Amino acid sequence: MEDNSTPPLRERKHHRTRATIIEAAMTLFAEHGFDNVTVSGIAARAEVGRSTFFRYFVDKQEVMFADDAELKQVLVTVAQERAAALTPIGDSLATALDVATCGVLAVSERIAEHSAWLAVRQRLIEEHPDLQARNLVKQYGYVEAGVEVLLRHGATLEIAVLASNLAAACFAAGHARALAEGIDLPAAVSDAFARFSDIAGPTPT
Repeated sequence: MEDNSTPPLRERKHHRTRATIIEAAMTLFAEHGFDNVTVSGIAARAEVGRSTFFRYFVDKQEVMFADDAELKQVLVTVAQERAAALTPIGDSLATALDVATCGVLAVSERIAEHSAWLAVRQRLIEEHPDLQARNLVKQYGYVEAGVEVLLRHGATLEIAVLASNLAAACFAAGHARALAEGIDLPAAVSDAFARFSDIAGPTPT
């Protein structure tokens, strides 16, 4: 019987090549800084051609945010599942924040699975204005995705915007603490959410 749970060989090769390029790029960024690394250098370290690099990434900046689409999908999927059990959310900040918390914690857990480059990536973003700008756009996209989920499940606009931005702030606080203290990212983000326990109830698990 065919095991449909195993991705096709072509898909597995695609993921391996993409992961190899990301690993090569991040290694070079850590060693030489973002500005001093070229696409040709990344391709050479990954042992692929430049054309192969460009089949996976538009530019070297995109490598830094390679997980953006995946993380946003995790956020939306988990938040929607939680919201479906609580709809209609209406004007309840506690309920909306419950939904947003579940989504952001899921994102935190997924990031923690690949945390080897977390500190390096943050340092590079802080050192490079273009990366800072792109990171802000990414963060805005997560907030907007959270707002859309909440609105689809009956939240008022004010509550959807407030809950999504509070969730983003909690992630930012937890992320900063995790890097500063070397602690687990999901735990740090969960601790940040716990500060809202007086209005949102216990942090979802």
